[in-house]
Amino acid sequence: MENCSIVSRPSLHLVGISYCGPYASFPDEAIRLQTEFMARKHELNEAAKSTVLYCPYHGNESFATFWSCFKVDYKMEEAPPGMVQISIPPHRYAMAACSNKRIGEGYEQLHAWMNEQGLVKQENAVSLELFYMDEQHFEEEPVELLIPIKD
Repeated sequence: MENCSIVSRPSLHLVGISYCGPYASFPDEAIRLQTEFMARKHELNEAAKSTVLYCPYHGNESFATFWSCFKVDYKMEEAPPGMVQISIPPHRYAMAACSNKRIGEGYEQLHAWMNEQGLVKQENAVSLELFYMDEQHFEEEPVELLIPIKD
């Protein structure tokens, strides 16, 4: 699967908002959260110049927590009301490239590739979805799916 690979990412410092709820409410709640956060991007001023939306998530068999964030280069003195700063340590990830219209297919390919490669998810670490939003992609945005793997 040519769109799958292993990547290493440094630690990330993020500012954003989250949603926690049952899997039955996804992806509708994730889309709502992203829309709400994008409408508030201006509150971050210079702290978030990126066009990449970082969406860390973690879950179990019943529910998940999903974040919508921007990367910041420095710890803000105070996050805007209702927003939280989080840090994610460096990890190695199994990654698949896809688009926001084909996330389900991307995860199917990524999980199949991980099984073929004998890669095991690091259960206590967060996975990430990175949405590359720019003016060139109005309907379909490039997305990277990242699942942390054990060394």
